[in-house]
Amino acid sequence: MPSPPTATEPQLDAERRHLDDSRRALATMRARTEAAEASGGDSVSLQYVKQVLYRRMKALEDDPSVPLFFGRLDYDTAVGAEHDERLYIGRRHVTGEAGDQPLVIDWRAGMSRPFYRASRTEPMGVRLRRRFGFDAGRLTAYEDERLADDTEPSTDAASQILQSEIERPRTGPMRDIVATIQPEQDVLVRAELSRSLCIQGAPGTGKTAVGLHRAAYLLYAHRHQLSRSGVLVVGPNDSFLGYIGDVLPALGEIDARQETVQSLVAAATGQEVRAVEPVEAAVLKGDARMATVLQRAVWSALGTPDAPLVVPRGSRQFRVAAYRQEELVVELRGRGVRYEAGRAMLAQRLAHEVLLRMEAAGDSPDDRVQAAVARSKPVRDCVAALWPALQPARVLHRLYTDPDHLAACAEDVLDADEQALLRPARAARSAAGLRWTAADLVLLDELADLLQRTPSLGHVIVDEAQDLSAMQLRAVGRRASTGSVTLLGDLAQATTPWASRSWQESLRHLDQPEAEVAELVAGFRVPAAVIDFAARLLPTIAPGLRPPHSVRRGSGDLKVRPGGLEEVVDACRTALDREGTVGLIVADAAADEVGAALRGAGLEHGVLGEEPAGTEFRHRLDVVPAGLAKGLEFDHVVLVEPAAVVAGEADETTGLRRLYVCLTRAVTSLAVVHRHPLPAQLAG
Repeated sequence: MPSPPTATEPQLDAERRHLDDSRRALATMRARTEAAEASGGDSVSLQYVKQVLYRRMKALEDDPSVPLFFGRLDYDTAVGAEHDERLYIGRRHVTGEAGDQPLVIDWRAGMSRPFYRASRTEPMGVRLRRRFGFDAGRLTAYEDERLADDTEPSTDAASQILQSEIERPRTGPMRDIVATIQPEQDVLVRAELSRSLCIQGAPGTGKTAVGLHRAAYLLYAHRHQLSRSGVLVVGPNDSFLGYIGDVLPALGEIDARQETVQSLVAAATGQEVRAVEPVEAAVLKGDARMATVLQRAVWSALGTPDAPLVVPRGSRQFRVAAYRQEELVVELRGRGVRYEAGRAMLAQRLAHEVLLRMEAAGDSPDDRVQAAVARSKPVRDCVAALWPALQPARVLHRLYTDPDHLAACAEDVLDADEQALLRPARAARSAAGLRWTAADLVLLDELADLLQRTPSLGHVIVDEAQDLSAMQLRAVGRRASTGSVTLLGDLAQATTPWASRSWQESLRHLDQPEAEVAELVAGFRVPAAVIDFAARLLPTIAPGLRPPHSVRRGSGDLKVRPGGLEEVVDACRTALDREGTVGLIVADAAADEVGAALRGAGLEHGVLGEEPAGTEFRHRLDVVPAGLAKGLEFDHVVLVEPAAVVAGEADETTGLRRLYVCLTRAVTSLAVVHRHPLPAQLAG
């Protein structure tokens, strides 16, 4: 492939003029939207129109530091195109003054697909593909690839501009990869909305970026459907959400919600996490068997009638026998309805029975009479006795504090020792006084769904899904009961005690057993020396996975050196002398000690997990507790004391998985500083 031309060539000047024209056109499009007056037939319609205009204006914001387009396609009828035309590919659609001539085509449009997938063997109607190089938003170079020119010898040389963009040092949170999406990634990004996907991705393979770009693509391709049903992105923690938070807005999408499982269930249940429990109890509460226990706890509330229902109407009284009441309860229970729906239906069925008796006595009641009977005190009292109202917190509180009730609900499901784990050490007298844990909130969410169906979204994207328990997966899955999901993760990075051991198991709990499982093993972000070093752990932590490989030009920079805090500070200084961000990853318990050493050395830094939401990643140097490292990337990583990272977990295998996560956060260089011996798998 030819080298990028110099910045003085006439063609480069022409491309810069097109960039200037495109920016002016985008500003015009935004000005027109800003000048538009919102009007509606009523206040609700007016607010809706205002929201549409606001979102449109946000989507048309121009960031001069970000390239408005990054590629060009020259279509040619001689190689199968419908028309001879030239298209510029960028982050959003930009039209000219007349509105009929596109200056930039959205990367998600069908005409943009060949930019990512066309090849010499399958040019897809493209004669020439051009990639642009930028620096701070200014066009500096381009590369041409002639897909239909038999006179130019075929070459497997990688694009220098593509490699430079992949390896470009980062500042702050994660950025989009729209200019560097690879063919195998593009296939996953553009999968149909109806398809659920599970993407097993090794570190640096771009699985998180694929998931986010899939969200942007689906919102573009199915705008009307998903604007009603919604898109949800679920991440492992708030630091991770802060790290990825700018990706979708940079692509012009602001409608997707971003949550953690904890924030999701906290909002749904109206409860807060106020306690921490032993690991054994948390693992049990995340077990799928708890769904059976909770279901029994809810439906055990149904009562048995012991007297007829008597409803007075004028001078008469109408009776519904006890056996008939029981038949109605059994019938409704057998229909598989939610608890609250069945409760509402029982009142109507009892009222209908009364109307049948009224008609038999010669009356002619109508629907208004049935509604009045359903609201009458005798019917309400009967429903309260047979199908009492329930609240999730009270149901769970009784399960925890009434051993006999728990034993009945857990029979043949949980043994006596497991039941004892569920009972709090100091039982509160009421549900309001019980201090809920994170695992409890997931159970409360399950109970809320048993009582009343959880609304479904159009698409849910779950990152770091390997760390979710069965009950957490169920909580996410019911948010996509009529939609689709994209599951992202790496089984080799499973570090929670309740983590899934296979994607088939996770998909079953998610209620998406037919989802397609795809695997990404080509690493674009992690250097070869680093990924090869970390991969020494794979035979121990994930023997069934294919080892990843790096496609980077250079092998990267890996240094392993003995030393203490003084050497750690020196390694940070060396990293800060280079361009890009620096992550100092330490065992969770060592964060304070290492932070004090940095302050003593006068090195400005942040500490992830201690800063307010939305303010993370402001510093070039961040102290990263190992428990928060997952999903993050830094240009340079200094990893302190691998043995301490391993020892900080419940068992050695989990500790080695945590270490694998920490080792694979580097984009350019990794320095490992240790005083204690390295794990045996890394020796040599």
